Amino acid sequence: MTERRITGGTIRVEERDGLVRARGIPYGTAARFAVGEPAVWSGVRDATRPGPACPQRPSRLAWVTGSVLDGLTTSEDCLVLSVTAPAEARDLPVMVWFHGGAYVSGSGESQKYDPTLLVREGNVVVVNVTYRVGIFGYLGPVGDDNLGLRDQILALRWVRDNITEFGGDPGNVTAFGQSAGGHSVMSLMLCEPDLFHRAIVQSAPLEMDEGRDEMAQAMQSALAQQLAGIDPVQASVDQLLLAEAAAVQAAQPFGFLGGLAFAPRLGRAPLPPADEVAGRIAHAASRIELLAGWTKDDGAPFVVIAPEATADALTKFAFADPTRRFVEAWSAHGGRAATYRFDWTPEQAPLGSCHCMELPFLFGSTQAWSDASMLGPNRIIDERLAVEMRTCWAQFAHRGVESLPAGSLRFG
Repeated sequence: MTERRITGGTIRVEERDGLVRARGIPYGTAARFAVGEPAVWSGVRDATRPGPACPQRPSRLAWVTGSVLDGLTTSEDCLVLSVTAPAEARDLPVMVWFHGGAYVSGSGESQKYDPTLLVREGNVVVVNVTYRVGIFGYLGPVGDDNLGLRDQILALRWVRDNITEFGGDPGNVTAFGQSAGGHSVMSLMLCEPDLFHRAIVQSAPLEMDEGRDEMAQAMQSALAQQLAGIDPVQASVDQLLLAEAAAVQAAQPFGFLGGLAFAPRLGRAPLPPADEVAGRIAHAASRIELLAGWTKDDGAPFVVIAPEATADALTKFAFADPTRRFVEAWSAHGGRAATYRFDWTPEQAPLGSCHCMELPFLFGSTQAWSDASMLGPNRIIDERLAVEMRTCWAQFAHRGVESLPAGSLRFG
């Protein structure tokens, strides 16, 4: 164990097997439904164990990925991050991970997002971020909207101010995320693109803004009805999660948009209004290199949940076409961009190369993903392809688009 001094105070970290691991570091603190502020503490804080996840209802994709919260506690005091770095790191590229979960579930502290192999093989520093989700982070009954997005910005500022202590280069930061995490990266580029320099957007539902204000009104009415006579600030966590469930139910008549009921809203700080988005994209494209893609059967799990479309049609509508259009817009503004598609499919896996399938290739271990039914009955992955993908992601963090093969990348 060693101690490190960072902006909030002193932490005790683990140094073993050539790596430094600092877990559950508070990057912020926030009262319920309030904007977070940088965290400060006295004495030495233990950073050798995982931090808490935000309170949440069970993930709707747990039957696909397995449990993301195994071994974790939950707490509203969940503005934490973890850093994994080579012990002798000096000025290495930094990769900041934003987890998915439809903005209502997940945690960066999950064993499934263990970046050890990515750090070792790619010679990078990885930061895993946990932020407020659901009613605690987006569309709460009182206070500001987009609190979870503000949490993410606070975490990126922490990286800027502290990552040199772990051998990372604050001038070379890649933000990357999957699903809602990828959508978060896109949203962050519209807010404060100066906080990172490259972006990897994985299987993100990028075109889900139109109609969100009308849906939010229906959700707010459901929240108010569920919490009638209860002060939201004083309500129990269980009462708030019941209200969240009622709000999600109220969003279902809005069709596909209801599948991402809680999410950042344009026109609410720190996001711009819709008519300024194109200008923000142009500005971000001038500063940030982009890698974006999807899995061949991204839509398959959602068709099982709501069988109104085919998996191919939903993949095209929700993931592939919006990603292509986003990359085209990026390039049209002079930005450097590349695309990928993940095709690998496990044996006897009826969902194919579904949403989340690339995650075991980037993170975790065989044991961490052993409960993921999407991997089929054998629960194995192609280890050579995993090395190829981790290498590609790390090379992009080191040198950007110029490090990638020409044309759209295919994995599997």
